[in-house]
Amino acid sequence: MVQELPELRFDVEFDRDPFVVEPVAAPRPSAQRRWQRRLSRSVFVTDALSLAVAITAAHLLRYVVLPRPGGIAGTNPYVIGVSVGLFLDWMIGLAVMRTRDPKILDSGAAQYQAVARASFYVFGWIAIFAVVLQIWPSRVLVGFAGIVGVLLLFLTRRMWRWWVMKRRSHGELTANVLMIGGVRSAKTMMQRFGSDAGYGLRVVGVWVPDRVASPDERFRVGELDVQVLGTESDLNTALAIAAIDTVVVTDTEHLGHDGMRELAWALEGRDVDLLVAPNVVDVAGPRVHLEAHGNMPLIYLSGPRYSRARSLQRVIFDRGFAALVLIAASPVLLLSVLAIRLTSKGPVFYRSERIGEHGVPFQMYKLRTMIRGADQVREELAKHNMASGPLFKMQNDPRVTSVGRILRRYSIDELPQFVNVLKGDMSIVGPRPPLRVEVDAYDETIRRRLLIKQGVTGLWQVSGRSDLSWEDSVRLDLDYVENWSMLRDLQIILRTLRAVLASHGAY
Repeated sequence: MVQELPELRFDVEFDRDPFVVEPVAAPRPSAQRRWQRRLSRSVFVTDALSLAVAITAAHLLRYVVLPRPGGIAGTNPYVIGVSVGLFLDWMIGLAVMRTRDPKILDSGAAQYQAVARASFYVFGWIAIFAVVLQIWPSRVLVGFAGIVGVLLLFLTRRMWRWWVMKRRSHGELTANVLMIGGVRSAKTMMQRFGSDAGYGLRVVGVWVPDRVASPDERFRVGELDVQVLGTESDLNTALAIAAIDTVVVTDTEHLGHDGMRELAWALEGRDVDLLVAPNVVDVAGPRVHLEAHGNMPLIYLSGPRYSRARSLQRVIFDRGFAALVLIAASPVLLLSVLAIRLTSKGPVFYRSERIGEHGVPFQMYKLRTMIRGADQVREELAKHNMASGPLFKMQNDPRVTSVGRILRRYSIDELPQFVNVLKGDMSIVGPRPPLRVEVDAYDETIRRRLLIKQGVTGLWQVSGRSDLSWEDSVRLDLDYVENWSMLRDLQIILRTLRAVLASHGAY
C-alpha cells in the first residue's frame, strides 16, 4: 500500500505567507538589466553597420564593378530603393525573430541559429514578392548581400560574445542568483555554474522554505560561501541577501503547485527572472521538448538514438573530412616524420590497441612522441600519476622526446588517427578512445561510452584536454553519446581548432 505524502501548506508552517510581499513601484533596473540593454543596443548598431556594408558592397559590385551595357545605372531611384528596402526588411526580420533579445544573445549557438533563421525568412519573402509582383531585383545584388551580410552578422555577434565571456571571466556581467529548494540540489547546480564562467550565474543564497535553517547556516562550493535561509525567512528577506537578478527553483516539491504560483505573483513588478530547474542534467538539444498538459508545462525527454550517429551522412562527412585533413597536413606530417627519424631511435609511428564501438578492438595510429620502450617503464612512474580513475597522466613525463613535446603541444601526433577514420575504426568526433585496461575497469554506466564510434576529437578535447579529471572526462563523453547531433559535431570541430591553437592542457 502506497502511503500518500502530506501536501506542504505554508499557512500551517508559517505565521505568515512567505510570498506575501510589499508591492514594488517601478523598481530601478538591476545592473544585469542595464548591461543587457546596453548590449542589445550595441548589437543593433553593429547589425545595422554589417548590413549597410554588405548591401553597399553588393550594390557597388553589381553596378560599378560588373555593370551591364545599357543596363540600369546604380544611381537609379529604383535600384537605390531596392537596396534600402533590403536593408529595412532585413533589420525588421532580425527584430521580429528577436535575435537581439538578451536571452538569445546569452545562449551561445542559439543566437547564430536565430540570425540564420531570420535571414532565411527575409530572403524567402523577397523571392515570393518578386514572383507575385513581377519585380525582379538583381540576383547578384541579393545573393552577394545575403552571403556577406550573414557572415558579418555572425562575425560581429561572435565578437560581442567574446567580449561578454572575457568580462565574465573577471567576475563581471554576472547575475546574482537566489536558489529556492534543497541545499543538495543547490550544490549540484553551483558546481555546474562554477565550472564555466560563461554561464554568467553566481549563486549568493539558498532559501529552503519548508525547513528550519540553523543560525547563520552557510555552505561553501569552490570559492563561494553561500548563506542558507529557512522557515524563519520570507521572500523579502531572501531577496535582500544581495541584489538578486534571478530566482532558480531547484526542487518544486518544496513549494507545491500553489507555492509556485504565489512565487510567480510575488515576483511581479520586480526586475527578477524566475527559472525552474527540472532536475535533469546532461540532456540537451533535440531530445528536449516542452509540452503543456492541463495548464502545466511538462518537459518531454526523447530517448537517445544511437543509430543516428551511424547514418550515411555522417560516414560521408567523416571520410571526406579525414581525406581533406590528411592532404592539407601532408607537409606537416612529412616534416614531423623526418624530425622523429633524426632525433630518436625507434619507429616513426606508434600503434596502440584501443577499444572501439561495441567493445571491438582496433589499432590506433599516432606519431611516436616517446622514447622506445616507454610502455615498459610506465609502472615505474605510477607514483607520479596525476589522473584519477584508470587514466595515466603525467606532466613533464620523462619518456616524451623533445620533438614529441612540440608534436603533443599542437596535437600534430594525432594526425595519423585520420587514417583510422578512413578505415572506419573511428569518427572525426566522438568519445576518447580507451585502452583495454581502462575498459576492464568500466562499470555499466561508463560502458555506454562504447555505444558509438570513438573520435579524433570530442567534448573532452575542447573542455580541458589533459587537465580534465576522470569523472569530468566520463561525464562529457556520456553527454556526447546521449545527445549526439551533426550540428554539435561541427561546433566541436570549430572549438577543437581553437583549443589546439591555444594548446591548453596538452602535455
